Amino acid sequence: MPARRNIYFYHKNDEEMIEKVKHLYELARLHQFTIVSDYKMANVIVSIGGDGTFLQAVRKTGFREDCLYAGISTTGSLNLYCDFHLDETDKMVTAMTNEQIEVRRYPTIEVTIDDQSSFHCLNEFSIRSAIIKTFLLDVYIDDLHFETFRGDGMVVATPTGSTAYNKSLKGSIVDPLLPCLQVSEMASLNNNRYRTLGSSFILSGDRKLTLGVVQDGNDHPTMGMDNEALSIQHVEKIDIKLSERKIKTVKLKDNSFWEKVKRTFL
Repeated sequence: MPARRNIYFYHKNDEEMIEKVKHLYELARLHQFTIVSDYKMANVIVSIGGDGTFLQAVRKTGFREDCLYAGISTTGSLNLYCDFHLDETDKMVTAMTNEQIEVRRYPTIEVTIDDQSSFHCLNEFSIRSAIIKTFLLDVYIDDLHFETFRGDGMVVATPTGSTAYNKSLKGSIVDPLLPCLQVSEMASLNNNRYRTLGSSFILSGDRKLTLGVVQDGNDHPTMGMDNEALSIQHVEKIDIKLSERKIKTVKLKDNSFWEKVKRTFL
């Protein structure tokens, strides 16, 4: 942290939030941080809100690998990506000055649409039918045609994203130290004509997942990049792989991923 002195705060700009975070700006200046208004000039990016705000902060600032991301929660409890609470300024100062902060590197996934548009996700990529009708996906693992899926859609999650949308689909929670992807189904249709695995499955980080959208008139799916929607018409192919890009996040030494999972769900 000593060499990282340019800090960028990401939060809502309404009057209520500006009033709430005023003391954070004062605290940063007091400890000789330089507050920058352009995130490109920052080497520390702090999101203030919840996990959704953290995901937006990472996306809006370009999934930077050359800076540290930190999350400050404004809700009643800490979140997966938020190690600090807005009212615990003493804890922030103590952690920084006593070197109680560690850096975690969270994997991201890279998604390419029709060999053209490419983007990253920290939590998950989701694809689902945009109309009240099931749609067909040909699922390939590397070059192997694995299954033909018919249903509402699929979610492809990172290990940290395994606690989010993926968990609601009864997927497994995965240790973020494992570089992998998890694929979970949304309401698959299984009968004599269509048959899917029927459960989530985990792919090594060296694998490539390809989803071929069958062109049967329902080829305008709704796709989600973490908590943002992407709308592209006539999608034919989606390639998904674990990216080499990792997000460096600030965490406390006594607040591991599994401690967060226990606090959140148990």
